Formats: sequence, C-alpha cells, structure tokens
Amino acid sequence: MAKPGKKYRAAAAKVDQSKAYQPKEALALARETSITKFDASVEVHMRMGLDPKQADQQVRAAVVMPAGLGKHVRVMVFAEGDAARVAKEAGADYVADDEMMKKIQDGWTDFDVSIAVPEMMGKVGRLGRILGTRGLMPNPKAGTVAPANDLPRLIKEAKAGRVEFRLDKMANIHVVIGKASFAPEALYENFSSLMEAIKKARPTGAKGIYIRRITVATTMGPGVKVDVNAAQSLGAAA
Repeated sequence: MAKPGKKYRAAAAKVDQSKAYQPKEALALARETSITKFDASVEVHMRMGLDPKQADQQVRAAVVMPAGLGKHVRVMVFAEGDAARVAKEAGADYVADDEMMKKIQDGWTDFDVSIAVPEMMGKVGRLGRILGTRGLMPNPKAGTVAPANDLPRLIKEAKAGRVEFRLDKMANIHVVIGKASFAPEALYENFSSLMEAIKKARPTGAKGIYIRRITVATTMGPGVKVDVNAAQSLGAAA
C-alpha cells in the first residue's frame, strides 16, 4: 500500500481522529485540510445501522442543495412529442431521440442527471446496463420519472443542485454537498438539508440506531468525524 504523501500527512495531522466534531467545525476543518490544486468536492459519508439485504430497510431519495453544487449540471430528458418540447423549453441539455439513445447504448454518458416521462420507460429500460452502472437510471422512487408537466420543476431542481442518494451494498450512503471553495455557511446549509432528507427517508424496517457514523472529507483529503447526535438534531431543526 502506498505511503500517504507529505501534504496529506500535514493535513491529517490537523484532524483529531479520536474526536467527533460539531457539524460547523467539521465542515470548516474539511475545507481547511483540502490538499488538491483543483477545487475539491466536499463529500459526506454515512455508515448506517441498516441491513441492505432487507427490502424494508432500503434508503433511496433526493435532496435539493440550497447553495447548489458549484458546477454546471448536464440534464438528459427521455421524452417524445410535446414532452420533448417542454423539456427543451425548460432548459434540458439533451432530449433523447432514437439517435441519441443508440449513442447511449454504445456507451456515451456525458450527462449528470437523467429524467424520464413514464411513457418512455420501456425504451429507457433497454439502456439499464449502461445507465444503471453509472447511477443514471431514472427511477420513480428517486423522483426522476414524472409526467411532462413536472419536467420544468425537475430540470430546474437538477440544475440548482438536486442530488440523489441511496444505501449501498455495504450499508453506506455517500453524498457530495458542494466544493471546498464554498463559504462555510453554504456548506452548512447544504449539510443541514441533507440531514433533514436523510431523516425523512428513514425506512419502515429501520430498528435501533439509524445513523452509526458520519464523516466529511474533501476529494483526496483526510476524513473528519461528525458528532452524529448533533447532526441529527440539525436535520430535525432545519
């Protein structure tokens, strides 16, 4: 295993690994310990007290980050006819016609979010092998399958910073909440909205401790533990 570099070791030395920080303090420390030359993403990693094998313990939802994500979000909409016109007028970057669906089938996925009207899901389903592995498959549970009259709202939310999250096979949830260049208040606002959404998404089968551990970190930066109780109270109060 490669030894961490000098910059990483210096950044990690600023973090007390035995301490669970208050949310504001943790986010500020994550920003301070960013070591990349580019504008790193700020990520939240949660270890959940859930069993991913149980159908009634799944978590899949979405949250709109009020301070955005600090990047241009490219939106693909699967629609035809009037729905396609609505999508284009609402600012979709791409609207999938047969030619573009063939392009996706061949492996092209230069977009960040995909939305579909229900009538298109039969065709979209054939792209599951490509879209599913990249987390781009439209899904009713995540709110990305909706009728044409909902497209303007969904496209606007996606471009403003709508993020999907779900429980993975290891009982973890990973969410990007912004950039290291964001003001501390902006990251805190996004983190608060995420915690509120996580609490609302608690599945019916959840027993005992729901969130076991929360860590925030920037891309390639050291992890900073967050006080779980303080974070959950923040979500309830947000």
